[in-house]
Amino acid sequence: MKIHKGDQVLIVKGKDKGKKAKVLRGFPGKNQVLVEGVNIKKIHKKPRKEGEKGQIVEVPFPIPISKLKLICPKCAKPTRVGYKIAGESKRRICKKCGGEI
Repeated sequence: MKIHKGDQVLIVKGKDKGKKAKVLRGFPGKNQVLVEGVNIKKIHKKPRKEGEKGQIVEVPFPIPISKLKLICPKCAKPTRVGYKIAGESKRRICKKCGGEI
């Protein structure tokens, strides 16, 4: 996956289009990531104990990577991600400025 935990991303499609947020967690098998404050849905929780009330809880859901663009920390622009192999290590690079991410 080209987007990792802690990266700053721009939402390109969907109801949250145009928002900038931080990646909280990645799900590589599904090609999705959990983004802070984006794709929030309401879940209706049943009461578990006697006398307790049911609740409506807002929970963030994962969003597909295809709807995101990584924001380069050096040039602060939304960009695609490339790779550069230097010896034994594989580094992510910004396609706009060429800087390491």
